[in-house]
Amino acid sequence: MTSAAEHLWPASSDGEAILNALPNPVLLVAPDGRIVDANIAAESFFEISTQFLQRQSLKELVPFGSPLLALIDQVRASGSPVNEYKVDLGTPRIGGDRQVDMHVAPLTERPGHIVVMLQERTIADKMDRQLTHRSAARSVIALAAMLAHEIKNPLSGIRGAAQLLEQAASSEDRMLTRLICDEADRIVTLVDRMEVFGDDRPVARGPVNIHSVLDHVKRLAQSGFARNIRIVEEYDPSLPPVLANQDQLIQVFLNLVKNAAEAVADLGSDAEIQLTTAFRPGVRLSVPGKKSRVSLPLEFCVKDNGPGVPEDLLPNLFDPFVTTKQTGSGLGLALVAKIVGDHGGIIECESQPRKTVFRVLLPMFNIAKQLDQNSCLDVRDMSSPASRNSGGNNDAPR
Repeated sequence: MTSAAEHLWPASSDGEAILNALPNPVLLVAPDGRIVDANIAAESFFEISTQFLQRQSLKELVPFGSPLLALIDQVRASGSPVNEYKVDLGTPRIGGDRQVDMHVAPLTERPGHIVVMLQERTIADKMDRQLTHRSAARSVIALAAMLAHEIKNPLSGIRGAAQLLEQAASSEDRMLTRLICDEADRIVTLVDRMEVFGDDRPVARGPVNIHSVLDHVKRLAQSGFARNIRIVEEYDPSLPPVLANQDQLIQVFLNLVKNAAEAVADLGSDAEIQLTTAFRPGVRLSVPGKKSRVSLPLEFCVKDNGPGVPEDLLPNLFDPFVTTKQTGSGLGLALVAKIVGDHGGIIECESQPRKTVFRVLLPMFNIAKQLDQNSCLDVRDMSSPASRNSGGNNDAPR
């Protein structure tokens, strides 16, 4: 990127490093529409190297009649920067739905050359969806507490009365009393599942090897519900540990893999589930109760080639009681969203026919930060009145 960096930044080496550190794609477009240079994020966005990008014009990379082309002409004519929001640059090669915000500006040092920066809408939307999921989880917590108190107690009385009636009932009536007992048990099971949402105790977290978690989930799946489904792994072996609770992570990915297996169940030998891990710097999230933003560089995906999630369900997919299954309760993904949110992470879903992706972003384990926090706790403990009394006085109270 030396050529672009020399003109975009005072020092070429520093400019190249800064451009490549940006998480947003940046392109330098020549007057004839040819791409002069691009940063690493642009290579990732268009899924092509800079060398190949430089052999193509911009109109070959974006959809036919894309607003980006008209925007570049407008900037070149006016000489002023222009922004455009929520523009779809999706193509079959890079994905069908790639909404971006576009920032286009002239490069005054090189007349006719235009700098284009793209910001994927998904990053901003992730933050909105995360807040929505947390709000939904809080609603379910209140609902679960109410159900446990107001429903389970009378249900036990109804079930007991049905059992007493069963003793003196005829064979035909016993079928009805048995139906009452079975339905009461089913409702209690549903309420028990919802009570999990009411557990707001702090989660014990530590360094977890995500690949051990995914291997465990894969073994469980292949020995049961995904016995005849091909599971493909694409792991980054250099990934650092994730800061999480291992049991809860297993619960999250077991639920996601089970959903994927049910989605591809009718595909026969073509059914496939992919488990992927990657390091994605650049995503930071504001977490309630913390002043600083939390970095979420660890990306874990569960992908399937099923028919996809109905488009009208996608915005509310992680809300309680939203499900595509005829016999589903709609609590599985709501619980997954709660667990991921409790870990300070994000979960999202992108879906189209033959390609559904559930993406989980989580913070990595930082040993230095954990030692700092433990030291602060130790100092607070030592400075507490109880510690001073027990440590500074050798005489036991009489």
